[in-house]
Amino acid sequence: MNEKYILVIDQSTSGTKALIVDQQGSVVARKTGSHKQIYPQSGWVEHDPIEIYESVKAAINAIAESNQKIIDKVKALTITNQRETVIVWDKQTGEPVYNAIIWQCRRTASMCTFLKDKGYEEKVHSKTGLTIDPYFSATKVKWILDNISGVRERAENGDLLLGTIDSWLLWKLTNGNVHATDVTNASRTLLFNINSLNWDDELLEIFDIPKLMLPEVRFSDDIYGFIQDSELLLPKIPISGVIGDSQAALFAQRCFHKGTAKATFGTGTSVMVFTEELVDAKDGLVTSIAWGLNKEVKYALEGIIHTTGDIIKWMKDDLTLFDDFDEAESLAAMLEDNGGVYLVPAFVGLGAPYWSPNTRAGITGISRNTNKSHIIRAGLESIVYQVKDVIQLIYQDTNVAVKELKVDGGATSNAFLMQFLSDVLGIKVIVSNVSELSALGSAYLGGLGIKLWNSIEEINQLRNEQHIFEPKMTQETREQFYSEWKHAIHSLLI
Repeated sequence: MNEKYILVIDQSTSGTKALIVDQQGSVVARKTGSHKQIYPQSGWVEHDPIEIYESVKAAINAIAESNQKIIDKVKALTITNQRETVIVWDKQTGEPVYNAIIWQCRRTASMCTFLKDKGYEEKVHSKTGLTIDPYFSATKVKWILDNISGVRERAENGDLLLGTIDSWLLWKLTNGNVHATDVTNASRTLLFNINSLNWDDELLEIFDIPKLMLPEVRFSDDIYGFIQDSELLLPKIPISGVIGDSQAALFAQRCFHKGTAKATFGTGTSVMVFTEELVDAKDGLVTSIAWGLNKEVKYALEGIIHTTGDIIKWMKDDLTLFDDFDEAESLAAMLEDNGGVYLVPAFVGLGAPYWSPNTRAGITGISRNTNKSHIIRAGLESIVYQVKDVIQLIYQDTNVAVKELKVDGGATSNAFLMQFLSDVLGIKVIVSNVSELSALGSAYLGGLGIKLWNSIEEINQLRNEQHIFEPKMTQETREQFYSEWKHAIHSLLI
């Protein structure tokens, strides 16, 4: 059999993965690498764009070297990426003018407040489906233009380009021949009109960003260009399947029918429900483009949770409460309940449904009987309560009841967490046995783009191994826990 493969770059907040996916939709090889997290001051988060691209090159070359028998059968490279993170660079030299400002970064909170006070919120929301919040890209770009010496003048002269991580990688992989992004990443910038599917002149004026800087917007399954970087151990294969990581996971979870929902657990968590048509989001949800396929777009509603997997990392690395994630699971599971302890992980403010960027984290309900197991359990439980906040909001806004939740990402390996999620939501939680769902979604779209697969129906026939958790908790207990969580949140809201 003349087997063909897809090479996926999954560039996330915590690191870079290169994966090879076969025609059956199985991951047959992977290489990973990390990059530095830069915290210049409280609430600020950055990455080094050069380091990110070097990590991509290293992962590609490592996977090519260790899979020499199949690397020549790789027919496309696809990209899935951390969203909203943005870079500004020189179009001649390719040098960034500043570090990448990460989606978590809250440095533009006061700028967002100013823009809201000027009355722009309703207009921005009607055009983008988003809320004016530091999470999204536009105010990050404005901050760079306003605060780095000489940059605004260079931008207005047409010397600088901007882009999310996908754009940066496309530019570097093609030796500066392609400056583009896909509709999903564009829809997260606060600059893209999700009704007309164009960069919006009025939004560019509000955020004071020159249009010359912007990438071309394409569909997720388009052919973007070809590999040109001579340092890569790859043939000059096409690049396709470009999509933001959360939307990629939605596609890989096969949420192709209205009302199907998924949660991707990474540093933060995206809870997303496929709506097909554009649905106006309210009360802290946002509307996004789910993907662009066959020259048309589909839509989704999303609730964004800033801090989930990062809670576990914080408890392990900064508080040193446990040595490995298995220990965390066993310490939490050994307790009968949380002992009244609740952890609100507002390290970078709160997302949906609160959208409170200035709220800070806190732990409530501590007594003399509280020990580290209670703190660990409270940290894990906080992930679940935040997901429930969003699921409830989706129902209030759309009257769509999520009957089951498909989940993916690192935290899904924690059986205590997944059972508690099912218990508190009162629905089935379906865990994919493949952890790299974002990579798979990107591979599927790229494969459709190069006709490795011909339809969504073919994607549906590919192997899809899952583990199902069903609720065991009583309704009374579920309601009590959630009520106490809401009380903890409201005691900290600013």
